[in-house]
Amino acid sequence: MNWHLTDIQESLSNLNTNQQNGLSDSEASARITQYGLNELIERGGRKPLQILWEQLTATMVLILIAAAIAAGLLGDTKNTIAILSIVALYAILGFTQEYRAEKAIAALKKMSVPNVRVLRSGKLQELSARELVPGDIIQLETGNVIPADLRLLEAVNLRIQEAALTGESEAIEKHTATLSGSGQSLPLGDRRNMGYMGTIVTQGRGLALVIATGMQTELGKIADLIQQVKQENTPLQRRLDALGKNLALIGVGIAGLIFVLGIMRGDELRHMLLTAVSVAVAIVPEGLPAVVTITLALGAQRMLQRNALIRKLPAVETLGSVTVICSDKTGTLTENRMTVVVLDVAGHALDLTEEVERDGTLRTTRGWARRSKHLFRWQQLAAHYVTMPN
Repeated sequence: MNWHLTDIQESLSNLNTNQQNGLSDSEASARITQYGLNELIERGGRKPLQILWEQLTATMVLILIAAAIAAGLLGDTKNTIAILSIVALYAILGFTQEYRAEKAIAALKKMSVPNVRVLRSGKLQELSARELVPGDIIQLETGNVIPADLRLLEAVNLRIQEAALTGESEAIEKHTATLSGSGQSLPLGDRRNMGYMGTIVTQGRGLALVIATGMQTELGKIADLIQQVKQENTPLQRRLDALGKNLALIGVGIAGLIFVLGIMRGDELRHMLLTAVSVAVAIVPEGLPAVVTITLALGAQRMLQRNALIRKLPAVETLGSVTVICSDKTGTLTENRMTVVVLDVAGHALDLTEEVERDGTLRTTRGWARRSKHLFRWQQLAAHYVTMPN
């Protein structure tokens, strides 16, 4: 339904609610059963066994397992134990890192659910955003994260930052008037009487009608599209897979050649078979998967120190492979502000990055007396050039 083209009374009537009392508690409970909780559903989440299976089915690991089996059949217990130990180390390191990341992400999701002020049975209550249903009436205030898609009922100096949804870095001024247009032709950013899940109230206050929750919101539709995208291997995974396959082919080729030459020389069949398999096993770099995993785990730990949580270890190197970022909204990638960093008058320069805090205030450190002289000198120069006759 095109809620931005529908007036307030019709919108309230369509959802069988009213602006004065909101929904009753019993009706809200019934609608939770009908619509489900107000949350984005992650389809295809990875369970512990799936994470472990992904570690054990990498090409290099499969080759190592095959090498361990071959070494065992040859009676080379020492090499068998060594190779299996490396496989276990690789699997444990990868599994531990990715399982911890999954648990941390799940915990962050629970912590990030905001509380909202909802009108239920004529009383204003504070509830978890997960309990919202279509037809609820909620209050909006500065700093609120909008918890669902909304049709605005009241807007007092209300501005909403919608960069997360539309890419527009400037906050949008909102109103309640019914818009005119033809169906879906009006872009989301131009629907000034609407609010959308995941956006932020930066100014003012308002009252709004919940029209969609969870995966039915605009943000939910985007999340659903993202989850339909087929996952691809990272550049590192592709290179390791290619290396594993090439080594396997080379190993089999050399082992086969040695076996054929030995038979042609008249050597014993069993002896040449064992020799060929030994050569094939020797070609496999047992330590490579473990070294790669340890390196990626260290990278993930360093990024975690910078507040970046890595879900899959190979993703550590993925950003390093990026050469071009295409964007038409630079303000959403940067801090969306311009700041004077240097004052330069008549050859006298003042580096403001050393003098000014992020909020614009001047720093007060031990070297303030020296910097005060620079500021005073700059003020004198500025005054001199401003008052110079033409």
